[in-house]
Amino acid sequence: MNVQLDMSLAHNYHSPSQIARVITEGWMASNMYCPRCGESHLRHFTNNRPVADFYCSRCKNQFELKGKHGKIAKTINDGAYRTMLSRIMSNTNPDFFVMEYRLDFEPHIENLLLIPKFFFTPSIITKRPPLSETARRAGWIGCSIDINSIPDQGKISIVRQGQTISKQVVLRNVGIASRLALNKIESRGWLFDTLSCINKIPNQLFSLADVYSFGDHLARLHPQNHNVNAKIRQQLQLLRDKGFIIFLGSGKYKKANSDSESDTL
Repeated sequence: MNVQLDMSLAHNYHSPSQIARVITEGWMASNMYCPRCGESHLRHFTNNRPVADFYCSRCKNQFELKGKHGKIAKTINDGAYRTMLSRIMSNTNPDFFVMEYRLDFEPHIENLLLIPKFFFTPSIITKRPPLSETARRAGWIGCSIDINSIPDQGKISIVRQGQTISKQVVLRNVGIASRLALNKIESRGWLFDTLSCINKIPNQLFSLADVYSFGDHLARLHPQNHNVNAKIRQQLQLLRDKGFIIFLGSGKYKKANSDSESDTL
């Protein structure tokens, strides 16, 4: 995988947005394999599809690319708010590639993440203000994706600080993350919110009381639930069964971290 961007692809374009689209999509088509099944190349959808940019010819998984020159903020803008919510609720949304690239000096990919589609929940989708009456699409309401609220396990590095992560490691990390795939949106939200809380605990060893300390936070995220501690215990059992934490007994737990993310080419 070559992280350098081919600027010659944009020699017929003048708009900065068109140049960015051509060079980043060109890089993906030439360099990116399918992080789901390992197929050597992704295919670019013909025509401008509103749902996805690329697909895998082997496993048929679809991908959307979001790129930015410079550092990605905590949120990234996406399409229509209602359309995005509908996609999430029906599980038809694609996986997301989130790309940071540089165009100064030597144009290259600085960071590239994969966010599998099952990490998307309605709580991370925020409504943007409607376009003004003078806009071409007056009243249109877009959305933003709060990627900062997605657990670390759902942000899988492919390129990190200009260095590629080995394909084997990426596929393994995607496989590990796939243990968290849940079809029910309500169950998905609780599981990921609890996992995010555990990620914030600085120590490898933690207690049930440590997770209970996030009770008020979780109650605000899930106001319809009136027995938060019982729900927390349920999520800990699920995370244990899926291999993300280890139960040590007497209300004590250990994070089951993988060392694979440190492997790079």
